[in-house]
Amino acid sequence: MCGIAGIFHLETAKPVEEARVRAMLGPMAHRGPDGSGVWTAPGVGLGHLRLSIIDLEGGAQPMATDDGQLIVTYNGEIYNFAEIRAELEAKGHVFHSHSDTEVILHGWRQWGEACVEHFVGMFAFALHDRRTQSLWLVRDRLGVKPLHYAQLYDGSLIFASELKGLLAHPMMRREPELSAVEDYLAYGYVPDDTSLVKGVRKLGAGETLLAVRGKPLGRPSRYWDISFADRDTRSAKVQEEELVDLLRRSVRSRMVSDVPLGAFLSGGVDSSTVVAFMAENSREAVRTCTIGFDDASVDETAHADLIARRYATDHRTRIVSPDDYPLIDTLTTHFDEPFADVSALPTYRVCQLAREQVTVALSGDGADEAFAGYRRHLFQHREEKLRSLIPGSLRGPLLGGLGAIYPKADWLPRPLRAKSTLLGLAVDGAEAYANSVSVTRAPMRAKLWNDEHRAALSGYRAEDRYILAMRDAPARDAIDRAQYADIRIWLPGDILTKVDRMSMAVSLEAREPLLDHRLIEFAARLPVNQRIRGQTGKYLMKKAMEPYLPPSILYRQKMGFVTPIAQWFRGPLAGEARAVAGGSALARTGWFDMRRVAALAEQHKSGLHNHGRLLWQLLMLDKSVERLFGIK
Repeated sequence: MCGIAGIFHLETAKPVEEARVRAMLGPMAHRGPDGSGVWTAPGVGLGHLRLSIIDLEGGAQPMATDDGQLIVTYNGEIYNFAEIRAELEAKGHVFHSHSDTEVILHGWRQWGEACVEHFVGMFAFALHDRRTQSLWLVRDRLGVKPLHYAQLYDGSLIFASELKGLLAHPMMRREPELSAVEDYLAYGYVPDDTSLVKGVRKLGAGETLLAVRGKPLGRPSRYWDISFADRDTRSAKVQEEELVDLLRRSVRSRMVSDVPLGAFLSGGVDSSTVVAFMAENSREAVRTCTIGFDDASVDETAHADLIARRYATDHRTRIVSPDDYPLIDTLTTHFDEPFADVSALPTYRVCQLAREQVTVALSGDGADEAFAGYRRHLFQHREEKLRSLIPGSLRGPLLGGLGAIYPKADWLPRPLRAKSTLLGLAVDGAEAYANSVSVTRAPMRAKLWNDEHRAALSGYRAEDRYILAMRDAPARDAIDRAQYADIRIWLPGDILTKVDRMSMAVSLEAREPLLDHRLIEFAARLPVNQRIRGQTGKYLMKKAMEPYLPPSILYRQKMGFVTPIAQWFRGPLAGEARAVAGGSALARTGWFDMRRVAALAEQHKSGLHNHGRLLWQLLMLDKSVERLFGIK
């Protein structure tokens, strides 16, 4: 795991100063504490920060071929590099290191752009070919590793692992993108296809971008996408056996490391699955860690302890207070763009704990998206069945009307929130699902904007991103479409951004075996009833893991990280909420009706309404706006 940055002049081969590339690397030093390197030539400069994992003595970057014609800077891991290396050596290629980096260089020389189809792993890299005067940017299939880029007014293309790397370039303009603010308010994160800084782009998951000197910069090309269009018609037993084999191989391939390795263990199905197969493939006790809370209602340490005992892991637990809001400035520093998923706080703490003993930690991320494990998947599946029973001409007027007059009851469990159910059934499935993933719904967002900036949005709706993804999805069923949109939007935008930034903040490499693309492709072909059966999500995965995990782990209610943000804004952060509504950086942007924001803060503090999540969003936005645009 590393950090990369670079500059490529598209029009003429102007000199690139090494100091400028190093300045772009500087703010990302946490991504690579073990070394750094810069390579420059006329018209191009590549930089690298190294967190040493494989081939500790070799593998320094940027790395060049013997003839100096190909140079690469690379962040990530290619887990099948040994097999690819053997294949390339059989074709006559000569290697000089034991690093997976060198596989990229020889892979490009052998297969050209098709080389990425051979790679299994998480990666973002930039490869310069001096013969063709080109720069090739690549990001892994699921978007585990980030890559930002921008085209500057002097004709140069700049790139970096994190936004702060781009902003260190003196020609990078800092202007806000208003539609991205709307996206953030809707989702709680800035999606991968936009940025809060105008002109900045993120290379999408499964995309490449080829820049050739003397030619205009084209659009990214997608080399991989997930398809739910096909169905696996084999028996459940055969599917179960293949799933176990895929899980086993995926975990084993991610245990290759020349530094200490461990795992996050929450006691949920996914992390327990990873630990079970790690234990099977390890001669020594697997190092595991978990974060517990001093509030029993949100503490999962007993479940983690159960798995640790079952597999005799070297287990460490640390109890922390859910009131971890002092980390706000740490989050703002490492996310750059506003990020309102409060589970980032305990994620940072568990990464801190892991880093005390290991440099690499395996996580359980990805299974919920692939196998339909979220509660919203169950609701969408059930509600879509109900929609099919009611003619569309009746659903809108009848159910929408009932939902409009039904009292709001956010404090109830979702199955008992008739208002949400009625309003969801009144619209089509894509619209309803887009609303379900929204942190702040469109009517509330519309009230926040002042008249001028609401008009400037010209009717832009953040929900349309999800709706279009679902309608265009290569899929058969409504739940297929929902999962497809989650994998394309939510997974890279929220989950993987959170894990990357929080693990890299402490110089820890996090690996996601449940996001092996072959495992994701297998899950997408499963019949719906092998993903959702009754009230059980991830059905086949849970059945397959019955020999390895007890029922109390497999079939308990999903908990996840919980933080008491509502209480924070009625107690220690009440002053912060008032400050956001008053003389804050956010107030000085002029985007919002700050009287409305002040009223929300007072309503929340008095207990009249629960606006905790929205206030957290606004606070994180305020902190990011101050850092990104220098508004004090």
